[in-house]
Amino acid sequence: MTVGLTYDLRSDWLAAGYSELETAEFDQEATVAAIEAAVRAEGCSTERIGNHRQLMRALTEGRRWDLVFNFCEGMHGLGRESLVPALLDEWQIPYTFSDPAVLGVSLHKALAKRIVRDAGVPTPSFLVVESPQDIARVRLSYPLFAKPLAEGTGKGVTSKSRIDDPVRLREVCAQLLATYRQPVIVEEYLPGREFTTGIVGTGLDAEAVGTMEIILLDSAEAHAYTFVNKEQCDDRVRYELAAGADAEGCARVALGAWRALGCRDAGRVDIRMDAQGRPSFMEVNPLAGLHPVHSDLPIICGMVGLSFQALVGRILASARARAGV
Repeated sequence: MTVGLTYDLRSDWLAAGYSELETAEFDQEATVAAIEAAVRAEGCSTERIGNHRQLMRALTEGRRWDLVFNFCEGMHGLGRESLVPALLDEWQIPYTFSDPAVLGVSLHKALAKRIVRDAGVPTPSFLVVESPQDIARVRLSYPLFAKPLAEGTGKGVTSKSRIDDPVRLREVCAQLLATYRQPVIVEEYLPGREFTTGIVGTGLDAEAVGTMEIILLDSAEAHAYTFVNKEQCDDRVRYELAAGADAEGCARVALGAWRALGCRDAGRVDIRMDAQGRPSFMEVNPLAGLHPVHSDLPIICGMVGLSFQALVGRILASARARAGV
């Protein structure tokens, strides 16, 4: 079986003139090489395709693959993660991870929260600020938390994201609107502990393989798993495997959200506790990072004894079962 690899190589986008921040979600060569080696170890041959532009060129040239291992993030707009799956659907080529609709909804944090909330999964109250005029409509209980509507890797999240009064709310929202040129999601801040749960599988076959607590050290930016804390995690963050009631509660919330949204194959669900220690859904990452050492999902898998090779094997198995390959 031939497996194509679609990905956004960070060095390609940097060479095209994009900034370090704009390319923060994209992959290093080491990640692509590790995934390719793991796919080959599963008995498949591989072909590197690259980003969406390279995929479009390959498709029009007539190239085909039995399956595509897609971890392409895209660059522009709310549909950026959906572009590669949409192209593959049109050419009827099966691929790993979620479909275009799921990726589009999941990237839009407010739409994802609405679906999850309607499914009975707890999530903090929120509101979307699309312009400075919308700030006056915020009727939530302080403290609040503000971040860009459709970014990953903690982009736009700093210690200032936690907000205690209307003056700071206006300042932070105005800055985020101007910098990221997209709406801002404002939600009631949960003061409890922060977790992320790794999921493998699809639908009723999905399982929570483990939950990791994110513990901020004294050197970390306060209040959240911010962009800087993620980028400098070795010095700012400690990770611990959750157990007992914490793990069970997070797994219940994570699987509820995963299934409600229709996510597939593997990913992560971010969770935070309220003041009473009850877990709530924060956001989902259906295209989770797959650096074998530094990305959260492989870290979680390593904590529970699931190797990177085994993780990639289970992703492939889930995708092949769905597609009948």
